[in-house]
Amino acid sequence: MPNPILNDKNFEEARAGWAAPTSPSPGGAVWGPPGSTTTTPPVSDGPVTPWRPGMMTVRGSITATAVLFVLLLASATAGWLATEPATTLPDGSTQVTFPALAMVGVIVGLVAVIGCYFKPRLAKFLGPVYALGEGFFVGAISRVFEDQWSGIVLQAAGATLAVFAVMLALYNTRIIKVTDKFRRNVIFATLGIMVLYLVSFVISLFGGSVPFINDASLIGIGFSVLVCGIAAVNLALDFDFIERGTKAGLSKDYEWVAAIGLLVTIVWLYLEILRLLAKLRQN
Repeated sequence: MPNPILNDKNFEEARAGWAAPTSPSPGGAVWGPPGSTTTTPPVSDGPVTPWRPGMMTVRGSITATAVLFVLLLASATAGWLATEPATTLPDGSTQVTFPALAMVGVIVGLVAVIGCYFKPRLAKFLGPVYALGEGFFVGAISRVFEDQWSGIVLQAAGATLAVFAVMLALYNTRIIKVTDKFRRNVIFATLGIMVLYLVSFVISLFGGSVPFINDASLIGIGFSVLVCGIAAVNLALDFDFIERGTKAGLSKDYEWVAAIGLLVTIVWLYLEILRLLAKLRQN
C-alpha cells in the first residue's frame, strides 16, 4: 500500500509544533552593581558534538525502523505457519486456504497507519501494532505465492532489498534529488495508484475486475513494473523526510512516524514485486 504518512502536510505541522531550543546569549552573565556592563567571557571547552535531547535523529529513526522490521518478520513467520499448504484437487487445480486472521491483520495495520496520521505522538505504540498486523498478512500471502511458484518469495525479498539499497545509494549521492516538483509528482502518482486499487476493489465486490492489475499480459506486466517504480521512488521521499526532520529538530516521536512510513513503503514494494514475479512466472 502507498505511504500516506510521510508528506509535506505532516512535516510542516510537526515543524510548527516543535521548535528548536534557543541558544543562550553569547555575551555571558552580567556581573557588578546595577547598570554595570561588565560581562564574563563565554566558557569554551573546545569543539563539542551538539547535544539535542528529545529530538529526532537519523540513528534513532534507523533504530525504530529496525525494531518494527523485526516485529514484522516475527509476525510474518506466524502468518506463514498459520497458512495451510496448497492442496491439489482431482481435476488438477490447486486449492489454497487463506486464514481469515490475515485479513484482520490488514485491517488492524490500516487502522494503525490512519491513527498515526492523525496522532503522530502515538506512533511508538501504533508502530508495533502495524508491524504485527501487517506482518501476519505478509507471511500468509507469501506462503500462498510460494505454494504456487516455488522460490518466488526469496526472489521478491532479495529484489526488495536490492531496490532499497540502490535507492539509498542514489539518494545519498544526490543522483536523485528530492525537490518540491519531484515530491509532488511522486505523491500524485501514488495517489493515482491508490484510487485505481480502490476502484478495483469496489468493482470486485460486484463480481467484476480490472484485468491488467492481475493479468499476466504485456499490459499487466508493464503496469506492475510501473507500480514497482513508483513504490521505489517513494523510498526517496521517506529518506528525505528523515533527513529534513532531523535538521528541523522535530520531536523524537517522529522517529517512529518515519519508521512506520518507511515500513509501509517497504511492504508495498515487496508485495508489488511479488505480484510482478508471479505474472512473469505465468508466461
